[in-house]
Amino acid sequence: MNALTLDQVLTDAGHLPTDEQEMLEELLRNRRIEAWRGATAGEAKRAAAAFRSGKLKAQSVDSVIARLRASK
Repeated sequence: MNALTLDQVLTDAGHLPTDEQEMLEELLRNRRIEAWRGATAGEAKRAAAAFRSGKLKAQSVDSVIARLRASK
């Protein structure tokens, strides 16, 4: 199967009726949101597991904020 290029996809999408283009846009946006949510949930699970195993230590909010400001 030949891979489509972005240009081919955009050209084909441009031939769709306006309402279908809007639907495509919404579908793509929703898929990206779901992918972001999945990745964020995965990171949260890994961080929670690292905290439970002792690899991460609890810190005060002030300490974290100070380190963030210092890293600019």
